[in-house]
Amino acid sequence: MTAANTATAPNPARRRVLQRRIRLVVAITIGYNVIEAGIALAAGTVASSAALVGFGLDSVVEVLSAAAIAWQFAAPDPEQRERTALRVIAVSFFALAAYVSVDAALSLLGARAAEHSPVGIVLAAVSLAIMPVLSWFERRTGRELGSASAVADSKQTLLCSYLSAALLAGLLLNSLFGWAWADSIAALVIAAFAVKEGLEAWKGDACTVPVSELTGERAPETGH
Repeated sequence: MTAANTATAPNPARRRVLQRRIRLVVAITIGYNVIEAGIALAAGTVASSAALVGFGLDSVVEVLSAAAIAWQFAAPDPEQRERTALRVIAVSFFALAAYVSVDAALSLLGARAAEHSPVGIVLAAVSLAIMPVLSWFERRTGRELGSASAVADSKQTLLCSYLSAALLAGLLLNSLFGWAWADSIAALVIAAFAVKEGLEAWKGDACTVPVSELTGERAPETGH
């Protein structure tokens, strides 16, 4: 740590407060994703909406990703499990993209048509309002803490708001103008984001939270 970083780093008491905030916002995000996934999958199935089902599956993948990271850090040496955790996350995203793409293609080819989904519209609007706030809070806290992983995780939360916007646009166009194909286009946008996240995880670009941040302990110094 340089002299400049030492001067701007939060004191131990402030650091513990910031770490608790990070854990709190992550817990809220996971809890919300569980609820969001249940509603989206149920509403999407009823309305035959590929976009809504894809949005729900993306929420499931986000929860599974968090579970994979929790499994990783439950080990005495988390780095030994890092590659496996990242591969599990990547495969989950690829499976999501494949399912949503096939479902959207079937809709575009006329095999099924998405129906109106008022529940889906409300869910997308609520997510579009909540996710940017959670992302901002985590990003601000992570920057003060000096945690690159927290800032990176906040960007993934912000990505969810982009998916919410794509979903909302597709559902509204279908409901207002009867453009059922808009639902499929929104689904393909979600699939593209899933592929991007999967590739990043496979290459190891996805960030994990350091053990020192999870435990609240200061990492040992490696240099002078």
